[in-house]
Order: sequence, then C-alpha cells, then structure tokens
Amino acid sequence: MSPAPPEIAVVDYGAGNLRSVSKALERSGLRARVTGDPDTLAQSAGMVLPGVGAFADAAEHLRGRGLWEAVQGALSSGRPYLGLCLGLQLLFDECDEHGVNAGFGRLPGRVERFPEKTDDGQVLRVPHIGWNQVDFEGDHPMLAGLPRTDHYYFVHSYRAVPSDSRVVAGTTSYGDEFAAAVADEGVFAVQFHPEKSQWAGKRLLDAYAAWVRG
Repeated sequence: MSPAPPEIAVVDYGAGNLRSVSKALERSGLRARVTGDPDTLAQSAGMVLPGVGAFADAAEHLRGRGLWEAVQGALSSGRPYLGLCLGLQLLFDECDEHGVNAGFGRLPGRVERFPEKTDDGQVLRVPHIGWNQVDFEGDHPMLAGLPRTDHYYFVHSYRAVPSDSRVVAGTTSYGDEFAAAVADEGVFAVQFHPEKSQWAGKRLLDAYAAWVRG
C-alpha cells in the first residue's frame, strides 16, 4: 500500500480563492486542508497562503483570527511555504496600500503600486491583468522541476520590490521588470495565480508537491 500523500494547510483567513487553490493542489497529489486553526497549521507538512484583494485587509483578517503568529511560526520552521499573490506580498516588510502596513518581514523590501507611467513614458494599465512570461533563476528546490521560462496568469495592482536581489527567483516585464517569484530557505512565493494558469500552473504545483515530499 502506498503511503498517504502529505497534508498541506491552505490558510483560511476569510478571503481568497481557497476552493480553487485546494482543488489544484489535490490534482498535484497533495491532501489540501483549508483551515483557520493555528494548531492545524503547526502540524501540517507545508503551508499555502493564497490571497486576492488588499494587503491591509489580509493582514487585519490574519491578525483577527489569531493566524498571524501561526504563519510566522511556519515561516520560521522551514516547512515548505508557498505564497500566491498576496501570499508573496505579505512576506515583505511593508506595503504602501491605503497607508503603510506591516508585513511578516520574512524577506527584506516593500510592496508598491505599479506606476501609471514608466520612466520612458509608457502608459500602464493598472491592475496588471493577463498572461505574461516569467523567467526563473536560481537553484531553489522548486525550480528543479520547472522550465526556466513559462507563461502565467496575473491579476494585481501592487508589486514587490525586494531590497536584496538574492531573493528574486523569477522576473516578469510589465513596463519595467519586477519580481514575479521570490525564494529563500523554506519559502517560495509567486505574484501570479498558478490555479488560473492551466498547464503552467499545474507544473508549478507539481513542483511544490515534489518539494514537500522531498
């Protein structure tokens, strides 16, 4: 009899497209448990923090449900963390959406709104919506099973600006180049939505499943 697949906690803080994320993880061979229970988060083999909407609202919901410290504990534990969209942005020190709001501070840098224009005068539509190319770099375990270039689906008005370029694991150009994926020990996060990115997204979640098993 083959062993049961690892159980992954999908953090439920009252927002986000939790069902589509959990179903996508299950298609990659993981057991996905949507939970807002801190003890369950602490016992899971890995954690996925998805999110849509505003940074400040997500932080408030996480704190209000007693999940802020639980996520910080998981980030410190080294268990595989996958952040999706807001789950990437919240890793940084702060965001300037609706005033300055603090993030987890797991990675150095801040989250800023896309400019309306680039330095050379190119007008940008904000939010950035649609498919775009991501070029991966580095040697994080997640990248072992991924092509170095692929296309993913984005929906966001804010972008991470890391103060340490070593955490950048993937870049995308929208006006200017920005960090589409970031990584550190025990952490991988993407600005795009793998659950909406068809086969490219499936490949990324397969890579996460392999990382968890490894």
